[in-house]
Amino acid sequence: MSERHSGASAHKDVVLPPPPEELLPSETGRMPRTERPKSERVRPVSEPFDERPAAHTVRRARLRLVQVEPWSIMKTAFLLSVALGIVTVVAVGIVWGVLGAAGLWDSVNTIVQDSIGDSTGTPFEIQKYLGTSRVLGFTMIVAVADVVLITAIATLGAFLYNLAAGLLGGIEVTFAEDN
Repeated sequence: MSERHSGASAHKDVVLPPPPEELLPSETGRMPRTERPKSERVRPVSEPFDERPAAHTVRRARLRLVQVEPWSIMKTAFLLSVALGIVTVVAVGIVWGVLGAAGLWDSVNTIVQDSIGDSTGTPFEIQKYLGTSRVLGFTMIVAVADVVLITAIATLGAFLYNLAAGLLGGIEVTFAEDN
């Protein structure tokens, strides 16, 4: 290393490994012909050379939906309707709690008391008629009815689709490969 930096040139013999056999001339004196992949071959002058890259073709599959399984539709509709019922009950509970925290019920009580004007002096309380427990109970009843109705209607829809697909051939869908 010190010789390199000092500017003195030192000549050393470099030993190279022998070349691969496919690069050595054969007995006839000609270089052996190795098969190259098509992409590396030289094109004759007669072939036109296109510098644009080849267009990527998108594979497509045309399928027809001729039958849906009613049992599968029923299970899926049941689970989704139960989730919808839970969301409905929670949402009504949150809205009812926010309305109570905002003081809406006290304002309604005051407006009704001033409008009706009970002479006995007993205050009007809307919570007796629209209490949280009553509203959430009614919401739960509606949610259970929705679970039953949505599940039954979806299952019936699956049977009707199978009948219509048998007559008309079903829905034709084209799927394409995503890049």
